[in-house]
Amino acid sequence: MQLNSHKPNVGVQLKSQNLGWLIKPYINQPPQEFQPDTWVKLLELPSRFSFDEALLLCQISEDDWVAWIPDHGEAVLHVSEFC
Repeated sequence: MQLNSHKPNVGVQLKSQNLGWLIKPYINQPPQEFQPDTWVKLLELPSRFSFDEALLLCQISEDDWVAWIPDHGEAVLHVSEFC
């Protein structure tokens, strides 16, 4: 009796997908400009009892805002802390 050690080529050929259409809208986009009296979503809560949103009151520097967070009060937020 002989064993057939030949493996048939049944593998699936991988094709690279062009996902450029998904990424393109986000490349070379200017940073989002925020406005006073706008509610923003906080990426990290200042306390576990505070809301997850803040109301932007006024801009104090290019990247910092004074905001009001319900059940927390006023806070200075960097633009990296909200979206």
